[in-house]
Amino acid sequence: MSKIIMIEQNPTGFIDEPQIHSSEGIVYILTNPVMPGLIKIGITGNDLPSRMKQLYSSGVPVPFECAYAKRVPDYLKVEATLHMAFGDHRINSNREFFRIDPERVRAIFNLLPGEDILIGEEDGAVETSDIIALKSANKRASVFNFKMVDIKPGSVLEWIYNPDITCTVVDDRKVNFENNITSLSAAACEVGRRTGLGSGAYQGPRYWKYQGKILTELREEIEQGED
Repeated sequence: MSKIIMIEQNPTGFIDEPQIHSSEGIVYILTNPVMPGLIKIGITGNDLPSRMKQLYSSGVPVPFECAYAKRVPDYLKVEATLHMAFGDHRINSNREFFRIDPERVRAIFNLLPGEDILIGEEDGAVETSDIIALKSANKRASVFNFKMVDIKPGSVLEWIYNPDITCTVVDDRKVNFENNITSLSAAACEVGRRTGLGSGAYQGPRYWKYQGKILTELREEIEQGED
């Protein structure tokens, strides 16, 4: 199992970018609630929070959040490989944004040797107002119900990493998981804890599939069709 380390913000405020002489660095997956369905796959040196602040200052309405990050050897090669592997999901060949669920990329991260990096939810913010805006945007983005993706009560959902782990839709918002009526997120949190993904907040629709598709992807397809 990968060792977990904490990374702190550089007090100088300067951006700590990868050093040419070092082959070790951080590969990250960033998300942003105002960019639903998109992730950024990139690299940096030792100061990921500063990198997130730098990206935020480029004109994005709310700060980025770190979905996953890992310090790996030969990080330049790892980034290039990830970009190639998910190239058909890339939005622009000159940008590091991909239209894909972060859990799909995390599956590859789990296979990489290295140290998991823990970044706080608000480490990409610069001011208190940024944190408020981020929380508000996350609240709007997280609203999900089964009616919006036309999934009926009685439908069976599968855990993204193991189809043998299932839950059953009860109504527009609840599922039956091991004879307990609960939310998608609570069920995901419990399975994540058991399977070693760790505790913490889980966005339920990212971790459950219906008929082979992740719920967030189903929602995005429907919303794009309504545009």
